[in-house]
Amino acid sequence: MTAILQFKNVSLTYQAANGEVEALREINIAVNQGELVSIIGPSGCGKTTILSLIAGLETCTSGEVILRGKTGYMLQKDNLLNWRTIRANALLGLEICGTLNDENAKYVDSLLKAYGLWEFRNNHPRQLSGGMRQRAALIRTMATKPEILLLDEAFSALDYQTRLVVADDVCSILKRENKTAIIVTHDIAEGITMANRIIVLSKRPGSVALDIPLNFTNTGLARREEPTFREYFNLIWKELDINE
Repeated sequence: MTAILQFKNVSLTYQAANGEVEALREINIAVNQGELVSIIGPSGCGKTTILSLIAGLETCTSGEVILRGKTGYMLQKDNLLNWRTIRANALLGLEICGTLNDENAKYVDSLLKAYGLWEFRNNHPRQLSGGMRQRAALIRTMATKPEILLLDEAFSALDYQTRLVVADDVCSILKRENKTAIIVTHDIAEGITMANRIIVLSKRPGSVALDIPLNFTNTGLARREEPTFREYFNLIWKELDINE
């Protein structure tokens, strides 16, 4: 199987006020179509930098990033425009890309219907809960049909209970739509709950300390009831503790 994303010996050094900073060192990652991969690591280890490299917002100093397809980026805040309706917000990416047509609009409408937002399509963001707003933001991201989705701490602005529910919702949507996603999170439990695989980065300069395929009977929140959940959690926790 040809990987949709590959990092081959990727390193990145940038110039800071106090001199050169080595952010990433010899990252090697391959991600296949349909994989949900969580990236976890200590603060400042380069998690978001990896997303920036995938999105083409930064260029590596050495090595090669190979991406077979376009990306969609979902940030910490939903960034919905308060003066636009939910449907209009969901169509925004298509408008910006100049690809808004009847076929693509119907696709967005099908997503709104499938994921519980159709009856709220004419509402404005302030009228929706935080969880519903994040769902709308995900639909806006998926509207342009990216091959790979990048989620950067996408649920961190939500309260804990809402975060659990929304992460579970998003995980279900990604699996149902057979999307490939790279999920950056500082929450070990969230990463294990959502992903097929966990990549743990070392402290800066970030390198791959662990690359763990996850094997569960269940998906989403139900995984937390399985004995292996604690085993994975402890393995990752110990690695992060070493790197603190």
